[in-house]
Amino acid sequence: MESDDIIPDSLDEAPSAKVTVIYPGEKEVDLGKELTPTDVIEEPKVSWDADPKKLYTLSMIDPDAPSRENPIYREINHWLVVNIKGNDLTTGETITPYRGSRAPKGTGLHRYIFIVFEQSGQIAVNEQDLKTERRNFNLRKFAKKYGLGKAYAGNYYKAQWDSSVPELKS
Repeated sequence: MESDDIIPDSLDEAPSAKVTVIYPGEKEVDLGKELTPTDVIEEPKVSWDADPKKLYTLSMIDPDAPSRENPIYREINHWLVVNIKGNDLTTGETITPYRGSRAPKGTGLHRYIFIVFEQSGQIAVNEQDLKTERRNFNLRKFAKKYGLGKAYAGNYYKAQWDSSVPELKS
């Protein structure tokens, strides 16, 4: 994660574990491997080495909006689920529904980062705008506000514009 500047762009230090992310069609996320927006349009299966008695938060962000050279919307919140028991996402509370990669035309490769935090207990997220406003999310501030500490597990892929997937304005 250091080689692609995820540290320091979005995290202060590397997570100690890996998040396994597999999209339909057996497209697996592998630390910076490029995938197409078509590959990642549907919600993936996500897992990590988890204690089934503990709670976790899963976040997926794009720190490169609208481009890596000009990230004025850093970070785009692509997915946020809290209070996950172990690594069973069906037990968690989805704050921001999953949205796959849709980099704007001509903006180059974007990094799409999956981060898992171990929670010290149940959290109540009271920010309604996280359900609708995806731009200018700040993973560091969110983690600090909810006492999440350092990232426990992570993974990422890169993707760029793909004419077969419609662009979104936000």
